[in-house]
Amino acid sequence: MGKRILRTKLCDMLGIDYPIFNAGMGPTLMGEETGAPVDLVVAVSEAGGLGVLGGSGFTVDELREAIREIKARTDKPFGVDLLLPKNLDLGEGAGMEGVDELPISEILKMLPPAHRDWISTVKQDLGLPDVEFMVKMNTTTVRPEESVAVCIEEKVPLFCAGLGNPGFMVERAHASGMQVLAITGNTKNARRMAESGIDLLVAQGHEGGGHTGRIGTMALLPAAIDAARPVPVLAAGGIGDGRGLAAALAMGCVGVWVGTRFLCTREGGAPDIVKERILASADEGTRVSRAYTGKTLRATYSGYHDLWDKSGLDPLPFPIQIMIASALLASFIEAEKADYVTGPAGQISGIIDQIKPAAQVLEDMVEEAADILTRRLPDSVTVA
Repeated sequence: MGKRILRTKLCDMLGIDYPIFNAGMGPTLMGEETGAPVDLVVAVSEAGGLGVLGGSGFTVDELREAIREIKARTDKPFGVDLLLPKNLDLGEGAGMEGVDELPISEILKMLPPAHRDWISTVKQDLGLPDVEFMVKMNTTTVRPEESVAVCIEEKVPLFCAGLGNPGFMVERAHASGMQVLAITGNTKNARRMAESGIDLLVAQGHEGGGHTGRIGTMALLPAAIDAARPVPVLAAGGIGDGRGLAAALAMGCVGVWVGTRFLCTREGGAPDIVKERILASADEGTRVSRAYTGKTLRATYSGYHDLWDKSGLDPLPFPIQIMIASALLASFIEAEKADYVTGPAGQISGIIDQIKPAAQVLEDMVEEAADILTRRLPDSVTVA
């Protein structure tokens, strides 16, 4: 059989063969590579989808290097996903100007006393070692304007705002030939982002891994499509095979934004322990918590969730809360306490039972969706 054809308006907009993106997933809390490294971006784009680089953990210079590496390895379109948070201060008087990196121990000293005391108590109770590592203070998340400028200068085909409204940079992006995508978890933001001039919108349901909202995918998609019209909408949250792709297209979406399934591939940048937790997870094996980043984030359930729930503490604002989770995660790993180690993952984890090459994941999705839309659906549904 020849190469399957499965095209939507999205394919024409971006010059791709299939309406499938890998989500732009960022790094682990400690800065280890997790998500959408260059290998995954290239693999997805070369297979006919659109690879998206999760750039939140890069410095501005590293972001430029990664973009240039992608362009050197493929001539296919790709995207870059950055976070555009509102709150970046580590605290008044922190004196962080011009500081590129700091030891985690120094950062923890800047946190509120109650949070520092809780970290010490957890380490003492579980017999955890102190683990020192350097935390980048000059990442793209801390310097969003410079990072956006790099994407424009490097002529990235698609800019993706994984967090925040990218409306402020749409005019500059369009002037350079770059299209802009935003992500929403509710209809209010879908309408607001569409009005800001973006080209594409991802509507992500509660089922999705990473930062997620409160509305289920099936309820969100039609409402977001109506609210954002005429901006085309991609579906995200609980999509990991051709059945999900076919359902999204039937709902009126132009494509899908897939995270967990691509994270758990050979090219996916997650540490092995995170992939193993996804493979072992059932459909109820994830939990939404503010424990990791200060925002609602779905991850594979672990003992860390329980520790945080019992703390009685309020989460610190994004991205400051990440420092707490980073420090403890490093200690959990050093102490080989795997039951406390986790990573972002969606409810679709329950149907993932094998690590495959990213290209095979994409090809399987296309084949299954095409089969449903052309053969199985007509055979199972009678329309008079």
